[in-house]
Amino acid sequence: MARPTTVSSLLQLRLVVPGAVPLPVRAGLSYDAADPYAVTVDFHTGGPTGSPGVVSEDDDDVVSWTFARALLTDGVSGPAGAGDVQVWPSSSAGERVVCLSLSSPSGTALFEVPLGDLVDFLGQTYDAVPTGAESEHVDVEGELALLLGSEPGA
Repeated sequence: MARPTTVSSLLQLRLVVPGAVPLPVRAGLSYDAADPYAVTVDFHTGGPTGSPGVVSEDDDDVVSWTFARALLTDGVSGPAGAGDVQVWPSSSAGERVVCLSLSSPSGTALFEVPLGDLVDFLGQTYDAVPTGAESEHVDVEGELALLLGSEPGA
């Protein structure tokens, strides 16, 4: 059976707002075996334009963050990360969550990610590319060519 080369999942996160009720935020998590060390989270900040729970290309604003898959994995069981991206397990309103803190020059945001949904997504990524097999999916020649500004194989 062939392994998937991409994994994606649409999750409902909560944006923690100090002194207020957390705000729901739709987020698309994606993983591509062509970039086996990374996970991308697309935060859909605009209003829904289609069916509930369905992300379409017509959605207003999308803010993307890409960071290490291992960071999310480590953050499921304990504090992980330093600097711009930090992840740690917690609970909120009786639900087990993973906190995802993102910092940029324009500010900091804290999101609560449902633990079960995140573990399901991560499990699918490890089905696609198991731990330790990431280097088998990296096109070293292509990456070097990009760094050196030449064509692969030239």
